[in-house]
Amino acid sequence: MEKNRKYVRNNVHWGNVIALMGTLAITVFALPVFIWQYGAQINWWVHGSLFVVLYVFSGMGITFGYHRLLAHLSFKVRWPVKMAALLGGATAMQDSALNWCSDHRRHHKHVDHEADPYNIKKGFWHAHIGWIMFKPKTDPPMENVKDLANDPMVMWQHRWWIHLGILIGFGLPMLIGGLIEGPVGVLAGFLIGGCARLVAMHHGTFFINSLCHYIGTQPYSSSHTAKDSWITAIFTFGEGYHNFHHEFQHDYRNGVKPWQFDPTKWSAWLLTKIGMASNLRRVPNEKIMLAEISQKNKMLAQQLSSAVQPVCEKAQALFAEAGEKLQAAAEAWELAKGDYGKAAQKKLDLTKEQLAEVRAQMEASVAELREAIQQWHAAHQQLAVQLA
Repeated sequence: MEKNRKYVRNNVHWGNVIALMGTLAITVFALPVFIWQYGAQINWWVHGSLFVVLYVFSGMGITFGYHRLLAHLSFKVRWPVKMAALLGGATAMQDSALNWCSDHRRHHKHVDHEADPYNIKKGFWHAHIGWIMFKPKTDPPMENVKDLANDPMVMWQHRWWIHLGILIGFGLPMLIGGLIEGPVGVLAGFLIGGCARLVAMHHGTFFINSLCHYIGTQPYSSSHTAKDSWITAIFTFGEGYHNFHHEFQHDYRNGVKPWQFDPTKWSAWLLTKIGMASNLRRVPNEKIMLAEISQKNKMLAQQLSSAVQPVCEKAQALFAEAGEKLQAAAEAWELAKGDYGKAAQKKLDLTKEQLAEVRAQMEASVAELREAIQQWHAAHQQLAVQLA
């Protein structure tokens, strides 16, 4: 018993436990009582708006700021946008940008392994919130965020994030509520715009680490547990397309398809149009399509191995031939892409004719690859019909 007490005393991160469990308990137990007693006296339009505005502000601070801007360097922004993102991230009360990005970069480097801070293999609870409640066995190395440690704005936020989070996330809704409704408005601001909003924000984000490694689809890779979940994307501003993200982590998009809900992607794109963002990093469409095809090949191989009825040999032969053509086209595209990249780096040393030739080779390889992809899809569809 004494040994267990000592373990809890030395290993539990009590500050995090009190903050997480305290706001949750207040939201679950105190808020309903308050609504029962004073719900008819408060302006729900005001407090509902504060909840939504602060949820979006803090949520985008995490997804746009902490995650895609700072952790993955998926684009660059002007300083006013970065400041807004850092303030929003602080309002989410999920640690400083520096610490958050360090954890997240380790997560990607060691996903599903021991060094992964929120390793889903240790269970849903651990990945969701347990890892935050217990101190790490050793202090996590910070070498992976040396770039951020040299950023004065990031380090300023690292020092003051708790104060900023309390001031904006709790002080602002309490102040507005108090100015409009007096003491009841102050309490309503604390409970609705403060605690309830923070709990919703916390667990929405935490579901990316837990639920999106637990249920969903894997259209791009099954080499890790990350999965795409359109439902999670709705309340996390596009972060739910997690299988794509783990396969192409530096792309500024998570929802890569035009119809996928990803406000973070749209925000970054819109900011480039007004000169407030630049250098959007995009994975070539051909590389994405090849990843999808590779995954479909794995699934088809499983279906073929477990097929009860004999499968048409002609359909299999056509599919194999399409696969060989696709592989050859993909290799040619990779080679042409490399040559084009080298030419772009030393374009001052090349003549216009040489540059045009390299560009033409690149365009031809892309056209050849896309034609091979179309042929593969046609052959795949024929074989899939045979397996149906």
